[in-house]
Amino acid sequence: MSQKSKIAGWIAVGALAGALTTVSLQTVARGTLAPLPLEQLQQLAAVFSLIKTDYVEPVDEKKLITDAISGMVSGLDPHSQYFDKKSFKEFREGTTGRFVGVGIEITQEDGLVKVVSPIEGSPADKAGLKSGDLITKVDDTAVKGLSLNDAVKRIRGEPGTPVRFTVWRRDEDRTFPVTITREEIRTQSVKGKVMEPGYAWIRVSQFQDRTVEDFVAKLDDIYKKAPNLKGLVLDLRNDPGGLLDAAVAVSAAFLPEGATVVTTNGQIEESKAAYKAVPEDYMRRRGADPLASLPAAVKKVPLVVLVNGGSASASEIVAGALQDNKRAVIMGSQTFGKGSVQTVRPLGPDTALKLTTARYYTPSGRTIQAKGIVPDIMVDDTAEGSPFAVLRMREADLEHHLSGSGPEVKDPALTKEREQALKKLETESRKTAAASRPPEYGSDKDFPLVQALAKLKGEPVKVSTTLVERKDEQPKPE
Repeated sequence: MSQKSKIAGWIAVGALAGALTTVSLQTVARGTLAPLPLEQLQQLAAVFSLIKTDYVEPVDEKKLITDAISGMVSGLDPHSQYFDKKSFKEFREGTTGRFVGVGIEITQEDGLVKVVSPIEGSPADKAGLKSGDLITKVDDTAVKGLSLNDAVKRIRGEPGTPVRFTVWRRDEDRTFPVTITREEIRTQSVKGKVMEPGYAWIRVSQFQDRTVEDFVAKLDDIYKKAPNLKGLVLDLRNDPGGLLDAAVAVSAAFLPEGATVVTTNGQIEESKAAYKAVPEDYMRRRGADPLASLPAAVKKVPLVVLVNGGSASASEIVAGALQDNKRAVIMGSQTFGKGSVQTVRPLGPDTALKLTTARYYTPSGRTIQAKGIVPDIMVDDTAEGSPFAVLRMREADLEHHLSGSGPEVKDPALTKEREQALKKLETESRKTAAASRPPEYGSDKDFPLVQALAKLKGEPVKVSTTLVERKDEQPKPE
């Protein structure tokens, strides 16, 4: 296994359920381990012993140790995680784009489970769950006090079985129950079509095991229908990330051979790497180059990339690579800002540790951690503007997030802006669900897509007058 293939390429928004990674088979044993803090370890052993002897009732030793490990890891950053037997199995299954659940991407907020977004077409989506919904109970169990991992375990289950949520919709100030039947979620990560003669749209919703093959197949299909393509829109909006090699491959489809896609840097030697637009840097298995069938015109076709606050990690890698290599115009709103790499270290046959091992950098050396990719052209979510964009959770909003290029400085103006947006959202929420639901991506009513097509055709673009670059992390004033 090459050094580069040992680096994991996750990633999703916050700590998402069903997040993806490449599993490193490297053992965690190292000859250069730092000396152990014996005094602190003795204290840990003493606490363990006291709990065993003095607690009000007998405790499970294995659970006690598992909880200790989970707590130690969860305090590092939002993306590091300990996998027990069940969660590791689910995690590995997730790399295929298949899992049994209700189809929601989640994180934690104030001890509750927050819906980042329902997966398109999933049972949760059909049941009407919305981004920002807070789950307070799963069946009869309050989620307050549960780890995110424990909450995920309760949400997942066998296909065909029901799970009951108690949901607090903050913007409507109401709590309601909803019962959803679990299904095998088969996420289709690539969509695309010819929008009009000479112009096409292709969307990657997540970077999964089969994303590259599906991406190539969809591009080939587009070129069969429109061999003289004049412009292409690559849509990465609300793409939470995924496999690093898939992101490198999608970038390589448009870049000249050998162009730098992303670099990584961390404490250990194997985390220091540069990924380029060459097969050995994006092929996970031996065999033919998956990009080989693409028409040569793909390298030159005028390209616009759509992003927003839900574009994270792997999708930010693609946007940053195409932006720095001056291969595409980036349009939309500032991205999520997850600029870290996670590696999965097996601890045994059925347990593992997902650990943040590196920061990644765009080809020009930019870190986007807690900042994100700033589009070349700011475009609103709708023709009426982006009144609720400020409410999107970003990396900088997550507890224990890694700092970017400088100490974090909170912006009081941002807090005020969010309060105003929340009041407006409360008014909007009184509309019917049909009226408040945003247009489907890829439709003729998709405002950012319409603007992207206008850019490709040399027509005027309605540039946002309200969206501005967010600088959440700046050096503190002297």
